Amino acid sequence: MNTRTQKVPSSHPAVKGFKPVIAGGVINFFLVIIKISAGIAGNSYALIADGIESAADIFSSFVLWFGLKVASKAPDKDHPYGHGKAEPIAGAFVALALVGAAILVVVQSVHKIMTPHPIPAKFTLYILGAIILTKQVLFSYVMRIGKKINSTALYADAWHHLSDSISSAAAFVGISIAIIMGPGYESADDWAAIVASVIIVINAYKILRPSIAEMMDTAPSDSIIKEVKEIAIKVDGVTGLDKCYVRKMGFDYYVDLHVEVDGNLSVYKGHDISHRVKDAILNAMPSISDVLIHIEPKRIQNKSDETQKQDNIS
Repeated sequence: MNTRTQKVPSSHPAVKGFKPVIAGGVINFFLVIIKISAGIAGNSYALIADGIESAADIFSSFVLWFGLKVASKAPDKDHPYGHGKAEPIAGAFVALALVGAAILVVVQSVHKIMTPHPIPAKFTLYILGAIILTKQVLFSYVMRIGKKINSTALYADAWHHLSDSISSAAAFVGISIAIIMGPGYESADDWAAIVASVIIVINAYKILRPSIAEMMDTAPSDSIIKEVKEIAIKVDGVTGLDKCYVRKMGFDYYVDLHVEVDGNLSVYKGHDISHRVKDAILNAMPSISDVLIHIEPKRIQNKSDETQKQDNIS
């Protein structure tokens, strides 16, 4: 039974991820103009630095869109397991882009601290407030879609929006201190930009780690493996289970399962059992794209089939 389709439908998880990525890119485009313009007019480098990061976000959004586009392609001769790895690769790129933006902000902030400049204008606080609210809404929206389609890339994009919100909040605090405390505290918003950069790097690590884990075929949570085993052991003719490996490939999971059956059965009956196990898993777990079953012969002796099953799964 071939579970892979040759044409990707509009309901494919990657296709569903296009909308939030494009929306984020468009919003970031306008935020770049607003942040940099307000930062220059209001003497706030923290706001300018925020705008520089948003400019990098536009490129990141394009990379995410491209990654999802590639991940949505159906399996072919050169990629029999599909193109799902493009998705965590895009997520890893976003994380590295965050680190690069944070380094740039730190370098420029240190330069501004050493260079005398006026206290930021009050109106920059209102702009930052609106930016924080916008980014929080984007974070919630993208994270919700990411969880729905189980997308590593969208998780990365959501955390990227949250990082923007945090850096804007740090700038808000820094500017507030500079305005309240007055002369001598002009660089408060520059220090705030440095603090925000540290937070951004921490979030980048949180994004990068699961992306690398997926590219390295790290095993998913035990709950998925447990569910696979519970479904398989209930199939009539299965006497026990041996190895069970599960890996995530883009939006889907692939299973390698060793199933034990009565060694006295014919090859035909053993093959039939393997198909019934595969169908049972695929029907019960839509997130699993394919199951490879390996039949292990086991000689049944005095115990009943049900008792033998429990002995082998435990």
